[in-house]
Amino acid sequence: MGNVGAEVVRIITESADDLRSRVGAPLELRGVAVRDLSRPRKIGQELLTDDPAALVAREDVDIVVELMGGIDPARALIRTALENGKSVVTANKALLAEYTGELATAAAEAKVDLYFEAAVAGAIPVIRPLMQSLAGDTVERVAGIVNGTTNFILSAMDETGAGYSETLAEAGRLGYAEADPTADVEGYDAAAKAAILASIAFHSRVTAADVYREGITAVTSDDLVAAKKFDCTIKLLSICERVRDEHGGQRISARVYPALIPLSHPLASVNGAFNAVVVEAENAGRLMFYGQGAGGAPTASAVLGDLVMAARNRVHGGRGPLESTYASLPIAPIDDVPTRYYISMRVSDRPGVLAQVAGEFTKRSVSIAAVRQEGAGDDARLIVVTHRAPDRAQSDCVAALEDMDAVIKVSSVLRLEGTDD
Repeated sequence: MGNVGAEVVRIITESADDLRSRVGAPLELRGVAVRDLSRPRKIGQELLTDDPAALVAREDVDIVVELMGGIDPARALIRTALENGKSVVTANKALLAEYTGELATAAAEAKVDLYFEAAVAGAIPVIRPLMQSLAGDTVERVAGIVNGTTNFILSAMDETGAGYSETLAEAGRLGYAEADPTADVEGYDAAAKAAILASIAFHSRVTAADVYREGITAVTSDDLVAAKKFDCTIKLLSICERVRDEHGGQRISARVYPALIPLSHPLASVNGAFNAVVVEAENAGRLMFYGQGAGGAPTASAVLGDLVMAARNRVHGGRGPLESTYASLPIAPIDDVPTRYYISMRVSDRPGVLAQVAGEFTKRSVSIAAVRQEGAGDDARLIVVTHRAPDRAQSDCVAALEDMDAVIKVSSVLRLEGTDD
């Protein structure tokens, strides 16, 4: 009965007649597990229990909705529900990013449904389109903004010119950031969602540990100002893509990091706490899903969509799509993934420095796309944007620059996404 759970109960109650017609039978709320029975709730006391294990095992329960979050005890409770023949609807991204295989196997063995549309992007429907609408297509890439807190912070920094710490504090005051924002600002939340998206898009099992992750804490207002000069902005992106080598071999790249994207890219205009996911498929082309990625009512909308599907299957017979891992594609380490870099450094402005800098890129076969210098003297700022090259070569260039006498400091290193290069 947190923000999402309370909204789920409200919708079930207020829309009972409509839901009955859509399902073909009434949705009857049997019970709600809470941590504190003494707190006042907008629900009959007889429906409340502090024994979730007993609730999920009850014979008069057909479907369990899990909205408690975290790994334990949610994992055990969902397993119990599935093993007792109950379908499960969950919004638990952290759990799914680690244990989708285990839970999907339990659901398959019990011949019940496991739905999780709300786990990735709140109200935005992206799981079902990937699993059903695009089931006959080949997905090449899924990229998106899937964390509202970080998108609010970066958008506010871009609009106001304020620094990261100041904007994070404002996000906390407005309720967009948790008291401990680590999961959001360090990219853990987005990485869990990337793991779920990659697993579905590429029919392979991907966990959060397979996702390369960087957060936004090092992004500065100067970076955003510089990005504008390249007709770009900066967003925290979750990227899952099919990577092919010269022999036709395929691997999966799943990564999360702040990146420059051109202002012409559809994700560049996604601001505030909104989310968006862009899917690129072989035949369907580019599809974009946009909306509210968090919040009680929006997330509850996705939960109810899954609940109605699970209930229909109970009434009419049948099951939703099962986990598909037939491809079993290996994970490509970030070192092997082709990327573009934006590097900002303070240098001593003297003859030959630019040639020395360019020489480090040439040694590693990294082509430079653009160079911009600001200031002069011993505090000149040099910005280099590269063409696409293996990430290992790009990072080796950065390490070499940090060792150069003429480079006072490498201030920022970001990647550039969303270009044709």
